[in-house]
Amino acid sequence: MTFQIKKCRWLYISLSILSLCLAVTITPAKASVQVPTTSTLNVSASTQPNNWLEQGRNLYRSGRFAEAVTIWQTAAQQYHTQGDRLNEALSLSYLSLTQQELNQWQAAQQSIEQSLKLLQTSIPSADPILWAQALNTQANLQLHTGKAETALASWQQAQKFYEQAGDKMGSLGSQINQAQALQTLGFYRRSKQQLEVLTEKLQGMPDNEIKVSGLRSLGLALQMIGDGKSQQVLEQSLAIAEKIAAKPYLSSILINLGKTAVDLQDPEAALDYLQQAQLLATNPGDRLQARLAQFKLFLDYDKPEFATPLAPQLLQQLRELPPSHTSLYAAINFVATLNRQSNPDQILPIKDLAQLMAVTVKSAQQIQDAQAEAYALHQWGKLYRRTQQLSQAQELTQKSLNIARQLQANDIIAQSAWQVGQLYKQQGDRLKAITAYTEAVNALKALRGDLVAINPDVQFSFRTSVEPVYRELVDLLLENQPSQAELIQARELIEALQIAELDNFFQEACLDRTQQIDRVDPTATVLYPIILSDRLTVILSKAGQPLRSYVIHKSQAEIEQTLDNFLVALNPVSDSKDRDRLSQQIYDWLIRPEEADRAFVDTKTLVFVLDGRLRNIPIASLFDGKQYLIEKYAVALSPGLQLMAMRSLHQNHISAIVGGISQSRAGFSALPAVESEVKQISKAVSSSVLLNQKFTSQALAKQVKSSSAGIVHLATHGQFSSRLEDTFLLTWDGEVNVKELSELLKNRGSDPSKAIELLVLSACDTAAGDERAVLGLAGLAVKSGARSTIATLWPVKDRAAAMLMTRFYDQLRQPKITKAEALRQAQISLIRQTDFHEPFFWSGFVLIGNWI
Repeated sequence: MTFQIKKCRWLYISLSILSLCLAVTITPAKASVQVPTTSTLNVSASTQPNNWLEQGRNLYRSGRFAEAVTIWQTAAQQYHTQGDRLNEALSLSYLSLTQQELNQWQAAQQSIEQSLKLLQTSIPSADPILWAQALNTQANLQLHTGKAETALASWQQAQKFYEQAGDKMGSLGSQINQAQALQTLGFYRRSKQQLEVLTEKLQGMPDNEIKVSGLRSLGLALQMIGDGKSQQVLEQSLAIAEKIAAKPYLSSILINLGKTAVDLQDPEAALDYLQQAQLLATNPGDRLQARLAQFKLFLDYDKPEFATPLAPQLLQQLRELPPSHTSLYAAINFVATLNRQSNPDQILPIKDLAQLMAVTVKSAQQIQDAQAEAYALHQWGKLYRRTQQLSQAQELTQKSLNIARQLQANDIIAQSAWQVGQLYKQQGDRLKAITAYTEAVNALKALRGDLVAINPDVQFSFRTSVEPVYRELVDLLLENQPSQAELIQARELIEALQIAELDNFFQEACLDRTQQIDRVDPTATVLYPIILSDRLTVILSKAGQPLRSYVIHKSQAEIEQTLDNFLVALNPVSDSKDRDRLSQQIYDWLIRPEEADRAFVDTKTLVFVLDGRLRNIPIASLFDGKQYLIEKYAVALSPGLQLMAMRSLHQNHISAIVGGISQSRAGFSALPAVESEVKQISKAVSSSVLLNQKFTSQALAKQVKSSSAGIVHLATHGQFSSRLEDTFLLTWDGEVNVKELSELLKNRGSDPSKAIELLVLSACDTAAGDERAVLGLAGLAVKSGARSTIATLWPVKDRAAAMLMTRFYDQLRQPKITKAEALRQAQISLIRQTDFHEPFFWSGFVLIGNWI
């Protein structure tokens, strides 16, 4: 869980920094932009009585963006009339920046293009700082509109101009932005290297405000890519700020340290930082942010006794604030925080909150902030829905939706259309509810390519703001006897939800080149088990046949308890009768009805698109009373019906890169059987071996790039988690996070014919008790570009793993055998021919992706 009060723009200024801005729900992350400020520019004051530039800057700083737009439009026109091209260009650059704040992207594009055109044609000898600011504004716009490569080039140009002008802070800001653009392009290692270089540069600088601001910005950039050093860098920024008495910076740094502590699930440290921020704040805005963040922290950690006394004080403060972008979002966030509580009226009367939103809507209209108006209407409607005043709730939410449509603001459309759907569902109008829910889902899909994907706060709102929309629509579609069209839509939604979860895990859109798997393998049947609140529905897809569905009427709680009990019973020391009983129960839910319906005739491979806690279940080990599922069918997992384009390995020309660590390293225990596993695999297939000291991330990257081997087999410690920062693989020189690993494995360029055919991760672990941990596994499978991935759901005895892997490769060399069948035969050999016949030893190995 994270604060709704958050920094939503990185703003680099030479000698000062604006206070943090307030945002609500899904807000696109922005890169740094040169904020309107009195700079070293040789800009003349206006000859008019009103200094438009200064007026605009003041309005911008107070969050009155619509008024700032009007002022800067006037300024640009007046300077044009006067023939003052320099100030006209500066006004247009500021105008574009402010239009971006209001999401007026087309207007922002026109303004910055005009500014740059003036600089090129009319003011060739303009001060370099003016060029730098304009390019920085343009790059921010380019990054937001999905042109990361162009943005990178613009920031590189901006950096040169800042350096030419001697503006160290501007240069550092541009370089931090370049690191963000590199990450957006998927170059995580390059991004990290650039940030490390910047850290060194900053360490060598004297202690001054530029260094404080640079370290703070660097800490935020590291935070954004999930680098644990972010806290250390922010703490260093704080220490220097305290040392040189840079008081205006203290509260801002402390608030961000509080946010980092929340991300690290350390509420006590977070509270300490936020209380310090409140005490040291030099302006009322920072003080209010710190108090709002504390209020949310208390409620998130179920401490209403601390939140309740704060609530009326905050309400009074919010009522007294003059209308501005900042004050509107502070009020919206305050109400949104309470709206997430089951009983907000125990903290504040709902009528007081509704009145605050009514005033916020009027204020938003007054300062022409349509987006804030739509957000406020949405929260206001939610309050009325709580009090069962459904017609008022419907009217307000519909107004929010209408404004959001005009703005093409998909984040607000998603929330308001969802709420409209819920209201129709509450009133029993199923068809209108489905229409509204569908609009909400389409809006969420449209957000995929947005920079929203790299905003880490979205990761924590996924469970409350995204996933339920999909699930509630699937529930509506599968009511009673669903039609073929409804089954198709439900199946597509479950697939889209899987992809959305992967996007959310990686904080970016990550699944692109795909094809329909039920069209390329007529011997495969795809099963979608969907856990709903009161039932389990299985949709079955088979090439050339209509979809079928099967329903088991069991509550979600009962289903999940059975799955949890089965996982515990898989331990070899558990009662085998209990394990078989639970396994058979799950078999009866997922497989038995289809077998009775003869749905698996001519099926060789069962492909499962698993949902929720089912992802942690070793499907191969399901027991029918006589034999395991793997003894009847090959089994594969898929993160969705659409996969990377299919290709089968050429059995006569199989080659592999085999790496691993057998010795104890970095606090991880030794894996003695890894050495024999590596040697046996290298005998079975032509291999390049990287063992122990030779298995470094650099050596692996070099080998992947230079080799044409179709298989990469890594036998080392690793962990997969639903938290990106806790998902890594161990090399000799340290942990490689999943983003860096995926980039490393894609090191052969974009040619799909050179993609890795099979990635094998032996000796890895998924985070125990984390039902979304397999996302890390599926995420790497998809993001690395590997067509197939074999990995383990839990740490398997390394001798059993070595034995299974050796037999897998022996099978893989047989003519016309699929990867899924090779794994199946290896698992069957452990069941029937070794002491490792218990499911614990062989069923944790799963194949994700292309099974052919």
